[in-house]
Amino acid sequence: MEKLKQRWGIESNFQIVVILIVFAITGSTAVKFAAPLTEFIGLHKESVNPWIYWTVRILIIFPIYQVLLVAYGWLFGQFKFFWNMEKKMLKRIGMGFLFN
Repeated sequence: MEKLKQRWGIESNFQIVVILIVFAITGSTAVKFAAPLTEFIGLHKESVNPWIYWTVRILIIFPIYQVLLVAYGWLFGQFKFFWNMEKKMLKRIGMGFLFN
């Protein structure tokens, strides 16, 4: 736990628990939100090639996840941690220009 606290720059085990809960809730919620959106744009699992369906679904999940991660982080009092993580993640995928 100490290595994780040092790596993430947090001070208590309680913060680790809260952060892990936020990750779990965010992932589940993003997947739940993606289902109606894929239906809305006309992609149905039964009528589309699975490669296309899952690629589009993952592309839909990604931005939903990013927004929800910061929102849930704020709700659970860990906004600073998740905002810094978000900026780092977006810089790594080449979208760092959004923060200049």
